[in-house]
Amino acid sequence: MTDIDGLLAAYDEQMRGVPPTPPIGVTYEQDGPLLRVVGQFRGFVSTPRDVGVGGAELDRLIARQRDRFAARGEAVEWKTRGHDLPADLTDRLRAAGFVPEERETVLIGRAEEMAAAPVLPAGVTLRRVTADADMHRIAAMETTVWDQDWSWLADDLISRVAAAPDEITVLVAEAGGEVVCAAWLVFREGTDFAGLWGGSTLPEWRGRGIYRALVAARARLAVGRGVRYLQVDASDDSAPILRRLGFHAVTTTTPYVWTPPRS
Repeated sequence: MTDIDGLLAAYDEQMRGVPPTPPIGVTYEQDGPLLRVVGQFRGFVSTPRDVGVGGAELDRLIARQRDRFAARGEAVEWKTRGHDLPADLTDRLRAAGFVPEERETVLIGRAEEMAAAPVLPAGVTLRRVTADADMHRIAAMETTVWDQDWSWLADDLISRVAAAPDEITVLVAEAGGEVVCAAWLVFREGTDFAGLWGGSTLPEWRGRGIYRALVAARARLAVGRGVRYLQVDASDDSAPILRRLGFHAVTTTTPYVWTPPRS
């Protein structure tokens, strides 16, 4: 029997917030109960489960985040979870002009149960990358997958690897010299967790086990570092795969995003 409540409590205690070492050019700012991240492709706001304020005081807290990034001419994401408090937080975010993006499922699994030798289809190889050129290739692949400009991702990965190479491992699956899938493992020193990110796969390579292989490969690396749990913010496409692998849903997460009006 899996203790979902225990997993959720550990997640709330250890995984809310941001990685300990900010990427180059990024700063962290504390504003009451929340942590504000400045200097990324868009701003980011992280809170504990219970923001601890309500009513007009909460409205002022939300407005300060919006106005901080409005002054910079930047968008900002406020990351919410389905069990956050106060219960009207998301209503107040909407009232302040924040718009919800696609909801994802927070999944947690035991690293040792996921760790295995990755099984890849014929012609596909897996390797760890650190070079800037490879990060740009990953961003180009993501741009193709999502049909949006993901060029910002290259700079993000480059800066994170440069700032704290022991806190992130980036893997690519390649076929014929082309990146067909990419994923990264983010370690949280002093916690029981590591985060699984990425995993987007080119459409013509889906359904061949590449995503599962990247989960297995990252789980092996996590076990080697003494990590107990793996955490994923999973899309509707990847959540069923992860559940079949043994991950457990503990809550949902929805980014609420404010974007500066076009001039």
